[in-house]
Amino acid sequence: MHRSATRLLAAAAVIPMMFVAGCSSDSGDDADAKPSASSPAEASASPTTAPAKYAELPKACKAVGKETIEDLVPKADSETGTAGKSSDVNARSTCSWYGLDGFQYRWLDISLQRFESDATLGSAESRAQQYFTKQVDEAKSVKGGKDVKNATPSGIGDEAATVRYDITKDGDGFRNQTVVTRTENVVITLNYNGAGYEDAKPPSADELLKDAEKAAKEAVKAVAGANK
Repeated sequence: MHRSATRLLAAAAVIPMMFVAGCSSDSGDDADAKPSASSPAEASASPTTAPAKYAELPKACKAVGKETIEDLVPKADSETGTAGKSSDVNARSTCSWYGLDGFQYRWLDISLQRFESDATLGSAESRAQQYFTKQVDEAKSVKGGKDVKNATPSGIGDEAATVRYDITKDGDGFRNQTVVTRTENVVITLNYNGAGYEDAKPPSADELLKDAEKAAKEAVKAVAGANK
């Protein structure tokens, strides 16, 4: 069955303490007594947080190498990827690729989210940790996901999680792999899915996951490279 690019793109869619310091002093018996100078312990302190390690984000469409894109998304619609809109590409950057090689369909998208330290919200790293957990939870609870499996691989950033599931879209079965990783104050979320159209053999979930983890590792290195 022939599928238009419009349907392909539609099918591909299977896939955010405040410290208050005060000081008190005992009142003397004499109401007219002059107050003594405040001690260091009594002085109010301004809230402080550790500075963000990474101040820059790489462009999402360049966070994964060209050869990797060619391998993961054969005959991609655009080897350079399609960048998502962002009001601040240094805070959030996204990119996606899709391609149909015969009856084998592949989709890859990646998003990078960078956090700054904030006196009222916490350090950049702690904020990234919270967002990391949120992204993993969202992947686990995806609507329509079947046979959901998750793991915590090592060697991908400071912490990483993978979520695998099968999902049906417009009558076609897709195998989706999500890799979420945090490197210091940056969180990378990578989705990779594939399907075998018509009577084509569906892609191996294990191979898809292996490829997704490879791409995630490249994105982690790209973040470090952008901040040299």
